[in-house]
Amino acid sequence: MLNIQLDPETEARLVEILAKEKTTSDELIKRLVKERWLSLQPRQTIVERRGGHPEHLLEDAPPDLSERANRKKAIADYLKKRHPQYEVKISFS
Repeated sequence: MLNIQLDPETEARLVEILAKEKTTSDELIKRLVKERWLSLQPRQTIVERRGGHPEHLLEDAPPDLSERANRKKAIADYLKKRHPQYEVKISFS
């Protein structure tokens, strides 16, 4: 159980918030604590939010794939193999 002494101005604001949000003080405090706690947690990277790196994606990748030209060539080769009916042009700008 938590007992809090509020000054009249803060108490009036609390009453107004509770009336507008149609909630109880318990639920409001729980939500505020959770929101504050989440804001203090370290942000996840995009990869973490998406569930991590795909396991199979880079299994057979050559070691020099980190170079841009090699990545573009690998993508072009993949597209040529996957969609032979289309012409794939590689631009190295």
